[in-house]
Amino acid sequence: MITKVNRWQILIASTAVLLCTGAIYAFSVFAGPLSATKNWSMGEVMTAFAINSAIGPIPMILGGFLTDRGLAKWTITIGGLMFGLGFFLSGMANTTTMLYLTYGVLGGLGQGLAYSGCLSNTIKLFPDKKGLASGIITAGMGGAAIIAAPIGNYLIQTHDVSYAFRVLGIFYMAVVVTASLFIKKAPVGFQPAGWTPPTVKGNPKGNNKNWRDMLKTPNFYLIFLMMFTGAFSGLMIASNASAIGQQMFHLSASTAAFYVSLYSLSNCCGRVFWGIISDRLGRNQALNMIFGAVIAAFIMLVAFSSSLGFAAGIIVLGLCFGGVMGVFPPLVMENYGPVNQGVNYGIIFCGYSAAAFFAPKVAISLATSHQGNFTQAFYVAICVAGIGILLNIVYLQLKKKVMKASIN
Repeated sequence: MITKVNRWQILIASTAVLLCTGAIYAFSVFAGPLSATKNWSMGEVMTAFAINSAIGPIPMILGGFLTDRGLAKWTITIGGLMFGLGFFLSGMANTTTMLYLTYGVLGGLGQGLAYSGCLSNTIKLFPDKKGLASGIITAGMGGAAIIAAPIGNYLIQTHDVSYAFRVLGIFYMAVVVTASLFIKKAPVGFQPAGWTPPTVKGNPKGNNKNWRDMLKTPNFYLIFLMMFTGAFSGLMIASNASAIGQQMFHLSASTAAFYVSLYSLSNCCGRVFWGIISDRLGRNQALNMIFGAVIAAFIMLVAFSSSLGFAAGIIVLGLCFGGVMGVFPPLVMENYGPVNQGVNYGIIFCGYSAAAFFAPKVAISLATSHQGNFTQAFYVAICVAGIGILLNIVYLQLKKKVMKASIN
């Protein structure tokens, strides 16, 4: 079905929304000041980030359900406004409970709705460039902290952390409202002009599966676990980059904020870079390269104590975390089809949410027990990435067997 629609306009507007909701990746800039000014422990503060990320499956699945039924515009708008409001109200939090409700629950629900709507709707408009589209749209999430980290740090230094939350929250809501004017739902069965969809071997009618059918396939469990292992290291760094820079590499708060932005820039670029690579080499070949690079990056962080070593390590980790977020959406679509992509990817995304719950807590716990040194946490991340490589090998072998069976 060839339908006229400005897919690039929708892509840009959706990316603008995620440039707001992706501010969660700059949380390490806000965490220290929150702990200091509110007299909360870092563990208590980081729980807000864990709740925000771990609550993701609920809005991701709900947002996917609504998007698959043509309600992408409303899903994105409502989700973006909820996130901005949660950010604003976090500036009024005087107890950890209120912070958990505003930043954790309200912000988490809003971020998940907006992300699910933007990603699921946009990727359906690019059946010919799934990796590229996924990379660009998720780059909005990954690149948000490039803007949020330095601005947030400036507002904290000139005023206070509560003021920073309030100002950014108002700004995010304004951007979401403006961007929503340019977002439209993806037409059912959309095909860009001049593009012919490839036939699916052994399944000429297509490969669309709903979530129930997806859960019956062994690939689902492998993809789910690979999502967990792939996201683990990135979330560990995203939530603690500022603290790692200050405690292990003796950087000032402002310099650490710069490195948070550097990590986010790498995260942003990695989503597009690995999306293109996966379009050319295949999703799983790209994942093997990503997991290998993660291991190499953590070895660098352990081996080198200079700021240059820190920069090299987080740049590679940012690129790899971005790659994970850019590669998995098309991987899910290729396995289970575009019709139910919203719900299916929302369920797979539970692997990310599980990593978001455990990775920051593991890092903080190990660092606290070792006087602020994150080395032991880095070793855990190396092991998790190694498991990811093994899972990917199993997936590839299973995929080959299925392909041979379909040919025969």
